[in-house]
Amino acid sequence: MSRPSVLNARRSTSLRVRLMFFTAVLAVLFMLALLAAVRGAFLIALEQSVEKRLASEANALISVARLDDGRLSMPEKLPDEKLNTLEAKLLGFIYDREGNLVWQSRSSLDESVEYRPQFNGQGHVFEQGRDDAGNAFFIYDLERTQLQGQEVEFSVVTMQPASDYEAMYTGFIEQLYLWLGVTLLVLLGLLWFGLTLGFRSLRGVSVELDAVEAGTRASLSEHHPRELLRLTGSLNRLLESERQQRERYRHSLDDLAHSLKTPLAVLQSVAEVIATEPHNREQALVLQQQIERMSQQIGYQLQRASLRKSGLVRHSVRLGPLLDTLCAALDKVYRDKQVSVQRDFAAEQHLPMERGALLELLGNLLENSYRLCLGRIRVSVTRQGRVLEIRVEDDGPGVPVDQRERILRRGERLDAQHPGQGIGTAVVKDIIESYGGELLLEDSALGGACFRVRLKD
Repeated sequence: MSRPSVLNARRSTSLRVRLMFFTAVLAVLFMLALLAAVRGAFLIALEQSVEKRLASEANALISVARLDDGRLSMPEKLPDEKLNTLEAKLLGFIYDREGNLVWQSRSSLDESVEYRPQFNGQGHVFEQGRDDAGNAFFIYDLERTQLQGQEVEFSVVTMQPASDYEAMYTGFIEQLYLWLGVTLLVLLGLLWFGLTLGFRSLRGVSVELDAVEAGTRASLSEHHPRELLRLTGSLNRLLESERQQRERYRHSLDDLAHSLKTPLAVLQSVAEVIATEPHNREQALVLQQQIERMSQQIGYQLQRASLRKSGLVRHSVRLGPLLDTLCAALDKVYRDKQVSVQRDFAAEQHLPMERGALLELLGNLLENSYRLCLGRIRVSVTRQGRVLEIRVEDDGPGVPVDQRERILRRGERLDAQHPGQGIGTAVVKDIIESYGGELLLEDSALGGACFRVRLKD
């Protein structure tokens, strides 16, 4: 994917989706940190539990130990049965000051754990070690300095394989993953629900904006959260400013048309008077042509200024009734031709334009087709994604390929037999461009010209 495509995809992503994504990332990071913390706390608690148990076993060994003539004596049967059988994994050892093993439990006879007592004066040591096979053991070393009131130096060591707790640890971790995963899913669901509720306010603004664009609402209401009131207020000021500006344009254009109508009519009358004299006819004809040209150029500029697309308000006009109006008027003008207009669009077809702009656009295209056709015109509408394409075709002589670009320029005409300044197509092109569309000129399947208007819905 190219870089512009990636940027466009990022811009088009829903704000709620983006917030949910970043929130989900933070939630996952939090859960991972919580997982590490809980696992660490469990390991600490587990080691403390093991230490207490081994300390208890070491103290139990001390409680049954005896001194006979200064030598350590232990009973045949110990209080904890796990120290009496070979199959048990609880090990017991007693070392003297020099590190010599002076006693070991029956359970440790088939184990080979290399350990030397530390005698570091701390009283006891809890650590981990390994046997010759690499198996891990928890080791508790209790330093004993008195026994039966006599001074002694013994190290009582109890050991237990770490594997005895691996199943417990594994089970705990599995349950931890399961419950944290379920908690994460529930949390994400609640976050999505909360964001959905939170975005209801934005959805309300969106609905009102749609109503403004459709023309069913003049402004946004004030029934929104406090954080959005500044935004809605700014939009309302923009809407009001646009409405006032359009009103000023209309008034100014009306005033301009009214002020120019009388001078042009006077000039037209003067030209007609001058034309009555034979020696002034040529000058009168030039004057009349210039007056007509001025009138058409003024009309063009007025249409161009008044038929611009609105910035925020989106219009929609039903095509069928509007086409009925235009065809009824043109049928009267060109009644001798008996023109047949074929319609190839849905009965409820709407076009995203102002009514005045659409009347001017289709009026110019249809008038051109009525004037040049032999008897058939076709108006069709197709959709390609978000693009609406309007085609106006006729069965007339068509437009040569090398002249098509020229005819779309302002003031250019190919038909010199009919009056006019060639600005009708230019008006159409300006209207279409103000709506972000384009005008194309091609050959028609009917044999004449095909004007294609492409608009974004």
